[in-house]
Amino acid sequence: MKIRRVSLCFVLLFVSLLLSNGIALSAQVSPDEIKNPRLKTAEATYFPQIMSLYRAVPAVHTPLPFELSRYVGLDPKEQAGTDSRGIEFVNFHNRVLLKISGNYNAAYNPDILTQNERAAQVFSDVITPIVGLLAKEFPPDMDCDGVGFEISYHVHVHRNFDYEGKEILVAVFDRGDAFAFAAAADDASRQEILNRAEIYVNGNEFGLALNQRNPFDLEALDKRNTASAARPDILGNQRRLTPVGLKTGIDEKPANTPPGVTRAGAADAAIPATSAASVAGTDRQSASSGGDVDRLQSQFQAQLDTLASAGKANWHFVDYAPPTFGLYQNKIVLQLTLRNPAQFSEDSGSIYKRAAQSFDLFLARELKSILEKVPSDAAFEAYDITVLNQFGRDPQASSEAVEYISPRNALAQFAHAEINSQQLIDQTVVLVNGERIALNLQQFE
Repeated sequence: MKIRRVSLCFVLLFVSLLLSNGIALSAQVSPDEIKNPRLKTAEATYFPQIMSLYRAVPAVHTPLPFELSRYVGLDPKEQAGTDSRGIEFVNFHNRVLLKISGNYNAAYNPDILTQNERAAQVFSDVITPIVGLLAKEFPPDMDCDGVGFEISYHVHVHRNFDYEGKEILVAVFDRGDAFAFAAAADDASRQEILNRAEIYVNGNEFGLALNQRNPFDLEALDKRNTASAARPDILGNQRRLTPVGLKTGIDEKPANTPPGVTRAGAADAAIPATSAASVAGTDRQSASSGGDVDRLQSQFQAQLDTLASAGKANWHFVDYAPPTFGLYQNKIVLQLTLRNPAQFSEDSGSIYKRAAQSFDLFLARELKSILEKVPSDAAFEAYDITVLNQFGRDPQASSEAVEYISPRNALAQFAHAEINSQQLIDQTVVLVNGERIALNLQQFE
């Protein structure tokens, strides 16, 4: 099964296209700021409606706060004072969309709600009522090709550590379908319209299913979309915005995982897409699956138990996350979690400095001994090592997770002094609480 991925360009274009150099203090984007003639005309023509919708959205009752924002994926503490002009016309692949974007301050537990259930909840809580407002403010024949939403929300991640990752739900309706959705009388009618819309979760095309645990199969939806596109009574003279126009690459999804589902992979939602080749460091070309991971785990469980015992006694392994095999970018990785014995202060230094010190002063010193205990004949391609940094001495105080995802052969070279620490880091994906950073070790010596 293949799944489509939307590139970073889509997100940047969809959220930030035609932004000015500074954040304006006006309530909405002024037509004078816009250079594209059609966008400028649309913004000027419908500016009163944009302002009315801008004032109406805060009055929508949502279970948790929703804030319009031109930038999505912000933490609640970062939202104050940011650009709240979350309604504007944008040019997307030569089509004009009315875009509504913002941050929903909900945090979902992936052990309770699947990715589809989370996205459906956000869709119902936020997008559905705003579509209704939009249909009241704008004329059905407004001069644009479609309506798009981009909503960010939070997910509690419990893989190696506890923090809130982010998911971003994108929904793109053709103009007629947006108004039809607002008028739909029941979930069956809404679902039919959703099946024609473009839905993405974290850049992956997604078969959003209302009131269901799992999403719809994307291939089946493509067949339904093809049939619907041929019906002139659905779209009139509008040209459909096809998924092919958005995707820029195709990645293999694990064979045993339904399309678009990351049930146990909430941590993946917070991990930016990275080329598998840049992490694997091997010549293996085929994508691994969850079944491969399970077989490897079963085969080497006894040795991993021995590694866990030695790790707790010697290298600060945590009790609740023993060494396990997992998947990263469809490559098998060995996941290890260590607690840094050093104490940090949240208001001292930066995440970059703590990430550098966590590697240089702690992890690097332990790696050679750890690698000697890892089963040498296990067929995995990279290490996914998390270092937990504690803020203060109180065990209940907050912590920070620094994750180093390194090719297996590069880590072995470092352990044998064949490459230096920066050469290893240059081949490593470094994440701090799920957000990828660039790391120059010498800068923080």
